[in-house]
Amino acid sequence: MMKISIIFPLMICLTSCNNAPNDQLEHINGYWGIEKVEFTKDSIRDFKINEIVDYIEIKDSVGFRIKVKPQFDGTYIPAGEPEDIRVKMEEEKVALYYSTSFHKWKEIIVASKEDKISLKNERGIIYHYKRYQPLKLDLDEKENE
Repeated sequence: MMKISIIFPLMICLTSCNNAPNDQLEHINGYWGIEKVEFTKDSIRDFKINEIVDYIEIKDSVGFRIKVKPQFDGTYIPAGEPEDIRVKMEEEKVALYYSTSFHKWKEIIVASKEDKISLKNERGIIYHYKRYQPLKLDLDEKENE
């Protein structure tokens, strides 16, 4: 009886501490820059600067992702075609199904926080993103005379 009283609360904690599917989608909307790509545990490519970032927008399990190029004035220029996204639950994981007129593929949300997300594709490659913070330069600022 004592073992059950210890194991049961532990199981509840472990299952409630994991990212629930709805929680995984909570922070996904917005601009994301690739931080690193994990091909295998021993093969990782870091990205220091993002010239192109991903904009993701999902509402009611449907949305899109588009690559954009940030500008110095805080605006963005499209750098590709939008990819349609459909969200589905698979084995208690959130799957993102992408489609364009040329290709279809899937990614699983591995981790999701307010400022970081990790997506794993069908080949096992994990893309680690960090929330993109735009550079804001005041180009109209005049020199002191």
